[in-house]
Amino acid sequence: MKTEIGAKEIRTQERLLKLFIDKLGYNYIGNWEDRQDNSNIEEKILRQYLVKLQKYSSFQINNAINKFRNAALNLNAGIMAANEEVYEKLRYGVTVDKDISKNKSKVFLIDWKNPIANNFSIAQEVSVKGANDKRPDLVIYVNGIALAVIELKRSTVSVHQGIRQNLDNQEPQFIPHFFTTIQLLFAGNDSEGLYYGVIKTPEKFWTRWKEINPNISNELDRSVLQMFDKNRLLEFIYDCIVFDGGIKKAARPHQYFALKAAQLRIKKKESGIIWHSQGTGKSLVMVWLANWIFENIADARILVITDRDELDKQIESAFKNVQEKPQRAVSGENLIKMLDKANPRLICALIHKFGAKDDNGGIKVGARKAEKSLEEYLDEVKKKLPDGFKAKGCIFVFIDECHRTQSGKLHSAMTEVLGKKIMMIGFTGTPLLKKDKKLSVEIFGSIIHSYKFDEAVADKVILDLRYEAREAPQFLGSKEKIDEWFEGKTQGLSNIAKNELKKRWAVMEKLFSSKDRMQRIAADICQDMDLKPVLSGKYGNAMLVADGIYQALRYWKFFQDTELKGHCAAVTSYDADINYIKDETTGSGETEEKQKYNIAREMMGAKTQKQFEDWAKEEFINRPADMRLLIVVDKLLTGFDAPSASYLYIDKKMQDHGLFQAICRVNRLDCEQKDFGYIVDYQDLFNAMTNAIGDYTAGAFENYDKKDIENLIKDKLKYGKKDLVDALQSVELLCETAGPQTRENFFKYFVCIEQADGGKQEAEIQDNALKREKLYKLVNTL
Repeated sequence: MKTEIGAKEIRTQERLLKLFIDKLGYNYIGNWEDRQDNSNIEEKILRQYLVKLQKYSSFQINNAINKFRNAALNLNAGIMAANEEVYEKLRYGVTVDKDISKNKSKVFLIDWKNPIANNFSIAQEVSVKGANDKRPDLVIYVNGIALAVIELKRSTVSVHQGIRQNLDNQEPQFIPHFFTTIQLLFAGNDSEGLYYGVIKTPEKFWTRWKEINPNISNELDRSVLQMFDKNRLLEFIYDCIVFDGGIKKAARPHQYFALKAAQLRIKKKESGIIWHSQGTGKSLVMVWLANWIFENIADARILVITDRDELDKQIESAFKNVQEKPQRAVSGENLIKMLDKANPRLICALIHKFGAKDDNGGIKVGARKAEKSLEEYLDEVKKKLPDGFKAKGCIFVFIDECHRTQSGKLHSAMTEVLGKKIMMIGFTGTPLLKKDKKLSVEIFGSIIHSYKFDEAVADKVILDLRYEAREAPQFLGSKEKIDEWFEGKTQGLSNIAKNELKKRWAVMEKLFSSKDRMQRIAADICQDMDLKPVLSGKYGNAMLVADGIYQALRYWKFFQDTELKGHCAAVTSYDADINYIKDETTGSGETEEKQKYNIAREMMGAKTQKQFEDWAKEEFINRPADMRLLIVVDKLLTGFDAPSASYLYIDKKMQDHGLFQAICRVNRLDCEQKDFGYIVDYQDLFNAMTNAIGDYTAGAFENYDKKDIENLIKDKLKYGKKDLVDALQSVELLCETAGPQTRENFFKYFVCIEQADGGKQEAEIQDNALKREKLYKLVNTL
């Protein structure tokens, strides 16, 4: 066997090959290091499979292979577009002419319904010609089509090196044409297990496969046996991949197992709740589950219910990749008309469409209706339905944010309209309140699948949260006190850094000298912008939660006298209509309403409220160095496409669901430099300043069961100290392995190892590069 990979790495490769052949039943088709013309479509194998089926004519087979190969070779629109077209042809079949009469038919290159009927093969050391040749370690072929690539590393080399190899191989200077058919990419070693992604998945979003099997101790072997089971592999590719806005996504383990659990419930027609913590992708679970329902239940219809208009629009957008295109019910009457027919099969609607009928034919709930008894209310709903109305089809109802959507009359009206045989699946990103748990189970059924915050943090799906209760900076008054405060705040900075800050200090002196608490908080946030690495480096940005619209706009005004001028915005529901300030002139100064209007108009310019919100949000997400701070009240704190941040400053009384969703704005994986989500609390929501125990389940989260929010937020100082000690030890340990602490030894260990003849081993050069990279990362963390 001709190979340059290290001895330990090849042993891992040979062991896995044995698993594929002996345990999984794959055909070994060889070491292809020296084989010429290796391709992602081995046409001979594919043709043999299609001929053996005896379902297609030679005319159809030739037509299908030609169309499929052309799609796989077409990189004109980029590798992602080619991969998406290939996926469509694999999943839904290749449309071909049935014969010379031009009648159309489908040729399926893979038998998805009977996985065992396919030809599963594995090749090692597959050399591929390109601008620069590359050689993936293991390639999985199904009917001669390359569907997966595995890069292996020895246990002392990070699995992330294998991830980067996969990413490099897709670049134009290497072999992108080979990856047009690849559906899943893997990297693994014995110490870290098996990680996976799809094409163009950034390194930070690769996921470790996690599935318990106590009978297999080696995590890499266990994951390979689980993931490459013939049924599992094809099921995963078929059911758990989506192209979302030009980005290919695959289910993470928790999403896959939620989907499987929901499928079992659907077969038993038992409703239930999927509780996946904020930021872990529950909207994608909805999409994959909807696709599965439509493909497995003939007369299925899905109604996706939300309780806010912006969420209704977001859900419609999320479902754009489902085969059945969604339609929004714009009114109650429109919803009833949709339900009274067999189509559309996928409907998005607000829960409030299930109220009583108004004079214009719309379905609504008014305040006057809330006073009626349930019986009167339902009787009124029934009377207003069209004669002979019956919702058509087998209806499944997905309820987004079900912790707040379903209650009392609205829920009863919905079941009255749709019928009692509907199946409901509630989705929530927050725990259920203690008082609501019994009601939720009565309405939806028990939990189908849960994925709590601490699990997601452990799996590196989201980031841990660091919490700091801060008093509003004290009124300093005199210049001497301000200088003293400045020295304390910047202790440890170099003189150069301090001088840079002092150049901007005049404005800060003015703010800290103010008796207005809000101005001092604004100064405190500006100071963080200069001192906190993720903010000062402009990799991440921050959100400030204000107590109301007036306060939010005043905060924005204060920041106009700081370095954040032109780099912050207040996003509220206030549209600055001129009618708001009619009759507001009193002759004794501006009223609050007039101040709101004037500040909002100054900030928004000629933009409407909606235009300004869209602009500010787009800047915040795509240009964090330009839009460094968003001031919000309620908007942009909820919903799966609400922007994420690195720091969240809270100056508003909040609790339970609202607070939970707000703090999850900072738990997303945004940039490599972001290690945690930081929460700065100016309202002492958790009584942290008076509670020495640091029990953050008390106070603002006391209405949740303690076990449901365990390890949600951690004390910044307590855990920061632990992180510092760990970082110091990691750097020291790495440096100690270099031997005596001399410049020569460090150079030899991290840079250059020469052979007797003056040459260098390529493997040693690579090892040293990895050691340097590790050193840089550890020092950066420190």
